[in-house]
Amino acid sequence: MELGPEIDDPTDAHVQKGRIAAVTWPIPVSQSQRSVKSGGAPLRKRAFGSRLTIFLVAALVGGIAGHFAGADGGTRLTINTSNLQPGGAVLPSGLTIPQLVRTVSPSVVSIDVRTPNGEEQGTGMILQANGLVLTNAHVVSGALNGGTMTVTRTGSTSSLPATLVGIDTSNDVALIRITRVSGLPAVTFGKSDRLEVGDSVVAIGNALGLAAGTPTVTEGIVSALGRTVTASNGTSSETLLNLIQTDAAINPGNSGGPLLDANGLVIGMNTAVAGTMADGTNAQNIGFAIPSSKIESLLASLLKGGTIAKKHGYLGVQIMTVTPALKEQYGFAVNYGAVVTTVMSGSAAENAGLRQADIIVQIDSTKIRTAEDVSSFTAKRKAGQTVTVTVYRKSVKVSLKATLGLSPN
Repeated sequence: MELGPEIDDPTDAHVQKGRIAAVTWPIPVSQSQRSVKSGGAPLRKRAFGSRLTIFLVAALVGGIAGHFAGADGGTRLTINTSNLQPGGAVLPSGLTIPQLVRTVSPSVVSIDVRTPNGEEQGTGMILQANGLVLTNAHVVSGALNGGTMTVTRTGSTSSLPATLVGIDTSNDVALIRITRVSGLPAVTFGKSDRLEVGDSVVAIGNALGLAAGTPTVTEGIVSALGRTVTASNGTSSETLLNLIQTDAAINPGNSGGPLLDANGLVIGMNTAVAGTMADGTNAQNIGFAIPSSKIESLLASLLKGGTIAKKHGYLGVQIMTVTPALKEQYGFAVNYGAVVTTVMSGSAAENAGLRQADIIVQIDSTKIRTAEDVSSFTAKRKAGQTVTVTVYRKSVKVSLKATLGLSPN
């Protein structure tokens, strides 16, 4: 899935000299992702199986090498050992990560969706003892088109059937229900609106779909708050506002899993990860989670069932925030606003006459100081509305009329 320069909605990573050029939904983990190439021919094996084979071969070679080394250097070998117990990292709450994992992981499930086009996997969190599970909409979207869905609880190898309850594609949140279960342990939500940059977090999820029922655990901090991200897989995209950014490793399969605070409370749902920078280098440790406060506000409508697809206005530009450094580098007339890097073909922006390198500084009466301001504005408007976009074109201020299109969420 590609991100940015963002379609109407940038990340503040653009404030840096480099910018994120790709954000990936960590799910789906498809069969194609699990294949590896050997001599140009794809092997139809899961990545886990392929990696296991590689590790076993490496171990065998090492064993042979060790045998011959021993034969050449004698048969006596002394290894220092200790009986000390390994210790878990201690979080600010006083809990160790193993303690937190033991408490929360029974409420985390692996999700598997099978469609005629293949198999996709992700993660979910149990919300109620009767089997209600929270996850990302993009994890279970295959169930809308006749796909079958199963869930595997942590510590189990048994797949349980599940059904879709409600799905909100514009906010990337969904509820499913495990059938014929009771007495399940539920997660507890924390206060995401009290988070601060630097707070400790732990992510749990079905990373890479390696083995359902045995989730992966990673640790990190809150790297930033209030991020805006547009994620795409080439056929569909979503723009999400006010996300939590974390450096806790998030991988394919993690989507829908909990981001926990130091007390083991859910303060977010892992959703996306940054991929490649504009210069081709890989972004490192930049993941995004939907805040729990946002999720809580959506649950009532999701419980009513059905599909919620609120599509907002769409300008159709890829943009990045103007910074003093960019102003100096490119000789912009101003050191604020959203500079247009690409105008999408057939979009409202193209029809209005926006051009690459135009700097958007105002839409209607709303001042635009960052690219996120553009995303916030269009998210509150409907398709068909006509707005006045004020831009700097080199040193000349120009006003253009644009009729917003329909967002591609």
